[in-house]
Amino acid sequence: MIPALHIVTDDEILSRDEFVSRACGVLEAGGGDVVLHLRGPRTTGKVLYSLARALKDPAESCGGMLLANDRVDLALALDLPGTHLGQRSLPPEVARRILGPHRLLGLSIHGVDEAREGLGGSVDFFLAGTIFPSPSHLEGAPGGAARIREIRGVSNVPLLAIGGITPKRVGEVLEAGAHGVAVRGGIWDAGDPIAATRVYLVELEKGRGT
Repeated sequence: MIPALHIVTDDEILSRDEFVSRACGVLEAGGGDVVLHLRGPRTTGKVLYSLARALKDPAESCGGMLLANDRVDLALALDLPGTHLGQRSLPPEVARRILGPHRLLGLSIHGVDEAREGLGGSVDFFLAGTIFPSPSHLEGAPGGAARIREIRGVSNVPLLAIGGITPKRVGEVLEAGAHGVAVRGGIWDAGDPIAATRVYLVELEKGRGT
């Protein structure tokens, strides 16, 4: 089962002095309901390796999941549960051959065509965006909940909505067919990332009627 809350980083977030301690708190707050995406496209492999090592045991101890985005090598070197790919990464089918059948493999997509292409790579989940306006993704036109419905029309792969996902929008994207949400600023730019994580989890429970 793919957890419903995926929390994504970027280079600036990874460089914050308190990142590791806050990430550990977020993982503990979310437990098995959270996936932490260690993403830093301009961060050196050495730094990413160090951060992943620091977070691996805390993630495992609380039942959370740590993925190394776009770094199949780190997933193998540290025996992480998997990795997540972008459109400029290795093709999913190549990454799957390297990772083997048991690790988790995700793929970022932006529409139906990329969803169809990803289906041939044994992908376990999609991150679909940009759904709503987001300061971290200014280059693409937001697709809204309609984009989720379109992708669901061609794929049954679990779909996580990303881009401008506030707690108030969680219910809307779940109703459109999303399995869950992926969040960056809503967690890391909150005054209390741990409390923000809990708010998203509550909204996800509400959206599922649980």
